[in-house]
Amino acid sequence: MTPAFNVLFLCTRNSARSLMAQAILEQIGGGKFNAYSAGSAPAASPMPEVIDRLRALGHDVSGLSCKSWSEFAHPDAPRMDFVIALCESLDGQDCPDFGTRPVTAAWPLPDPANFSGTGIERAAMINDLYGMIRRRLDIFSNLPYASLDRMALKKRLDELGESPRVSA
Repeated sequence: MTPAFNVLFLCTRNSARSLMAQAILEQIGGGKFNAYSAGSAPAASPMPEVIDRLRALGHDVSGLSCKSWSEFAHPDAPRMDFVIALCESLDGQDCPDFGTRPVTAAWPLPDPANFSGTGIERAAMINDLYGMIRRRLDIFSNLPYASLDRMALKKRLDELGESPRVSA
């Protein structure tokens, strides 16, 4: 049996995008992935709209929390196979050293914390964001890992980050 890949999703506050990605991959990964999320400046708690939407879509949200990426940079942390940043920009932030093992990628997505609008507009934006992440992860979870070398995997992940975005 092939061991599961460990995937870490990064976002500054770890309150929306990275938590969505963690919940989605845990659900669709078919046991091939262990999903984690973290941020450089984690929020006190997840965005309520995100948790409500994930719950409504049948995701297990019981293990979702905002945490620092430093939890994944020490010797006892799970070794990561993939580290994917979901921020629109890292604003000069230096990610911790996760070693040379993980394949890294950037999938820049809009930050729902920066979106202001009516409740209906915010719900539509959360739905759009969920769709953007879900489409990328559907492709990611179905890549032919056994037949791709490290460079080919990196290229495919980078291509996913360049996918057209649905406007929020």
